[in-house]
Amino acid sequence: MPAPARPIARPGIGAATNAGSVVKFSDQLTKSVTDVAKIIEQHKGMIDSIQEIALELTTSIGTLHTLTVKYARTANAILDVLLPIIKTLPIIPKNVTQMLVNLEVTTQKIIDNEVSTSRTITDVQSGLRTGDVNKIKGHAGQLQAVTKTLTAMLPK
Repeated sequence: MPAPARPIARPGIGAATNAGSVVKFSDQLTKSVTDVAKIIEQHKGMIDSIQEIALELTTSIGTLHTLTVKYARTANAILDVLLPIIKTLPIIPKNVTQMLVNLEVTTQKIIDNEVSTSRTITDVQSGLRTGDVNKIKGHAGQLQAVTKTLTAMLPK
């Protein structure tokens, strides 16, 4: 009596394959995607609220920026006229003159950064409105630079 035929073992395929105990990659990926979708759905309200708050914050920052630039231009125009006169008057204390010079430097920095700051605020708002993450990501460094510049201008 001949011996019963056995399956020939192939590399990468063991006896468990025949028993049906192989975990399919596609099943694992589907489960992962399903889990991610569930997490997003569970946190949808929070995600949407964060987006709305970010939009409102950028709108507020944009308005504050517009106001700041407006008053910086006014102050700078006044200082452009007054500083040459004040510097020639011996009755004005040097520390007052220096304070006004520092104020002019600060207002000029605000004016000089107006275009880049406005562009950054506009692009971030646009990215938040359209869901364009790349627009938002691209300006994180610029927003940090704006914050750093403003922080440096704060009185010590």
